[in-house]
Amino acid sequence: MAQALQRHYDVDPEVRRPFDYSRFEPSVRRRLSAPAMRTFLMISDLWRLNEQQRRLILGYPSRSSYHNWAKLAREHQDFTLDVDVLTRISAVLGIHQGLGILYPSERDAVSWLRGPHYGMVFGGQLPLALITSGSQDALLTVRRFLDAARGGQYMEPNGADVDFSPYDEAEIVLT
Repeated sequence: MAQALQRHYDVDPEVRRPFDYSRFEPSVRRRLSAPAMRTFLMISDLWRLNEQQRRLILGYPSRSSYHNWAKLAREHQDFTLDVDVLTRISAVLGIHQGLGILYPSERDAVSWLRGPHYGMVFGGQLPLALITSGSQDALLTVRRFLDAARGGQYMEPNGADVDFSPYDEAEIVLT
């Protein structure tokens, strides 16, 4: 698909290229995979994630794939992760960076991850529960939340937010 889009942009010089598709090339992903996985493993250790949480963050690869990636990364060997896994790891790196900016210590940052949060995106749940839900969108939501907080756009929940409870299935009507 990336090659088809690239050809479209190459054929029509009037169409502006939205970004460089070469980032999806196997050689680029191969160069990034081992360092990305090593960094992910270090952050996962810091956050005290178990194996299932780690796999959920990565899109739930098989246990053998996860352990093979970890082994190859620790041994500084080459392997190639797919775009989805690298995007998920990138989101984790962004979350870690945001926490490092917002909190004076790693202990405080991990406490934020493991404590309930009443911002609308969390609904009183732990940010870590959203991060380890298995959804790429959930990872990116937490990253965007922290990016907004770093940019000064976060506000404490107001009265309406604090009392908000998520809808349950009985309240959703499809017509």
